[in-house]
Amino acid sequence: MTQQAASVALVTGASRGIGAETARQLARHGYLVLVGARELSAGESVAEAIRLQGGQAHAVSLDVTDAQSVVAAVKAVRERFAGLDALINNAGVALSGFNHGVVQQTLAVNFYGAMQVTDGFLQLLRPHGRIVMLSSGMADRSVLGPDLCAHFSKALSRAELTSLVEEFAQAVADGTHSKLGWPSSAYRISKMALNMLTETLAREQQHDPRRLLINACCPGWVKTDMGGEQADRSIEEGSDTPVWLAMLPPDGPSGGFFRDRAAASW
Repeated sequence: MTQQAASVALVTGASRGIGAETARQLARHGYLVLVGARELSAGESVAEAIRLQGGQAHAVSLDVTDAQSVVAAVKAVRERFAGLDALINNAGVALSGFNHGVVQQTLAVNFYGAMQVTDGFLQLLRPHGRIVMLSSGMADRSVLGPDLCAHFSKALSRAELTSLVEEFAQAVADGTHSKLGWPSSAYRISKMALNMLTETLAREQQHDPRRLLINACCPGWVKTDMGGEQADRSIEEGSDTPVWLAMLPPDGPSGGFFRDRAAASW
């Protein structure tokens, strides 16, 4: 049976940290929140806590790196909730070390995972739907070599962007990435690619009659399992801009990168 609600938001990687807090804040704003999590039981714990606080929430089994999991989640959301008003691509990893394996794993979640989830749920977004990408201040193009920086500053097609990402992974495997101008950080490149994907998606959807708004943001250095206890922001502060972007008015911006509710350079 399809469940009706004023607004429905899906947050990926929402079993803890910024994702869980984003889900909580959206629920306080009246959204029916779908808590996406690889471990359904962990997602259900967050959803139950939201419900106990008077909000509406349900857990959704979702592994952003697994195509079958994404397809199943799309089917479940379509059948039960009919559509989405906001998709927050929060799931992400920051792995220790640097080698080809770390690069592959990082890109699989932070870039390809966000792209796969967005492509899957795009069909379910209602008019004026919002898509939010959780990026990072470490997505700084200035750490790239001049030629690469120029490439990452162009209006790239989807094919051109994925080709660049593949070139990075191959250069790491070949041991030539530094010589070619790439930094020794899978996380940095995954988030730069995510920012570029945001711009590319916004261009792809600019003529869609639904007038979708697609933006990325830096939550800041947040006290999470990833950020650590030395971080200077609370989870509540880190979730503020993602929630703001998820609730932009219909005439809001699209294709941008934001920090503290303001457009930012990267």
